[in-house]
Amino acid sequence: MRRVLCFGDSNTWGYATVERPDGRYREDERWTGILRVRLGSDWTIIEEGLPARTTICDDPIEGVDKNGQPYLLPCLLSHRPLDFVVLFLGTNNLKARFGMSGWEIAESAGTLSGIISSSRTGVGGKAPTVVLVAPPPIRQDLSGRFKRVFSGGYEKSLEFSAAYAAVAEEMELEYIDAARSMTSSPFDGIHFDPPDHKVFGEALAAHLLRSAGLSA
Repeated sequence: MRRVLCFGDSNTWGYATVERPDGRYREDERWTGILRVRLGSDWTIIEEGLPARTTICDDPIEGVDKNGQPYLLPCLLSHRPLDFVVLFLGTNNLKARFGMSGWEIAESAGTLSGIISSSRTGVGGKAPTVVLVAPPPIRQDLSGRFKRVFSGGYEKSLEFSAAYAAVAEEMELEYIDAARSMTSSPFDGIHFDPPDHKVFGEALAAHLLRSAGLSA
């Protein structure tokens, strides 16, 4: 049995761009659910998505609980042993109030990756394999509150692909560029539509199978 922890934000939680009870996609629609079905019963998929979660930033408006750093190690310890940790964060760091560049956001994801790699929460007390995911760019045509909150974020998000790849190479992490298989929804420019959840879940499943030395 292999265990995979998926640590992310509202796009891991399953924030819905179409009408759903409680504003959340069903389990079978979320990329984590797609991953669970694709990998089968020999894998355990652990969802740890929190809307508005950042990498390392206390949010002065939405609360310090949105900072992923303090919770990460206790989360790893509570779910050990872990074979893989999929780290899918960074979009919320684009909010103007944090004043971070795309490269700084990627480096902050590297900070979390370092916590995982040194956590000894893998099988036999080793490190879990970190799969660092670069979020796709947000859309340029944001409107309403998102346009204000994410002012300047589109340009920064265009740096994600190269910046996250550089961090992954430097830290010897496994890496996925989500933009290769999905885009942010026209609905709000931030979250993912059901077809994109499906495509990403399938792509991640293939990656994990290859990493585990199994047929994809």
